[in-house]
Amino acid sequence: MNPLVTEKSVNCVLLDGREIEIGNALERLGIEVIYTEKCDELYEAISYHPDILVHPVEEKEVIVAPNVSQRFINELTKFGIKVVKGKTFLKRNYPYDIAYNVARLGNTAFHNLKYTDPVLREILEKKGVKFLHVNQGYTKCNMAIVDEKSFITSDRGIFEVGVRSGFDVLLIEPGGIILEGFDYGFIGGATGLIGEKRLAVTGTFYHHKDYEKIMEFLNKKGIKITYLTSGQIKDIGSIIPLF
Repeated sequence: MNPLVTEKSVNCVLLDGREIEIGNALERLGIEVIYTEKCDELYEAISYHPDILVHPVEEKEVIVAPNVSQRFINELTKFGIKVVKGKTFLKRNYPYDIAYNVARLGNTAFHNLKYTDPVLREILEKKGVKFLHVNQGYTKCNMAIVDEKSFITSDRGIFEVGVRSGFDVLLIEPGGIILEGFDYGFIGGATGLIGEKRLAVTGTFYHHKDYEKIMEFLNKKGIKITYLTSGQIKDIGSIIPLF
């Protein structure tokens, strides 16, 4: 099972430890929230981001960076989640912070393979996952996964690899997404599937300049959108389903 593309209603997600308002919105939907803890080795904007610290292997199994806190690992195991430590210690500067930021659709994983954590890659390949190389290191950040064969990205390199590999991809303009300390964030980091064809979004797409293109693409795919706030969408390191 690929937990990033779930076929059932999600009961528990992983969320940036600073995002209490969004967590409360998810809890009102009946979804339990596990909050990340800060990784001091990373720069502030992404120091809590789930898609930087963790990769979900399958339901109730994750790979974590070895420098996440033990208290965070304990919180995951309290929920019955199997935790495997990767080999790559995360460091402040790109590309040494991207080892676990892998995007998956079906049995395909997208990442800059020069920097993929070897434990993560070995585990996924043993499960039959095929890896595709892209130059973008913040791959999961930059891919809003819509279903097993579709995603949205603002990265042309990811777009071209995806199209060549048979995926249905919407390319949007960069920008219009908040990430504190940066000009903008990425759409994958502002979204997450919380049920079959049910996409949770940190704000509303209305504020994005490609609003009409995004809505047309999602409507074509039969996606129901759940807006968690009424403001501009914000990159929070993805909403990651756990089970």
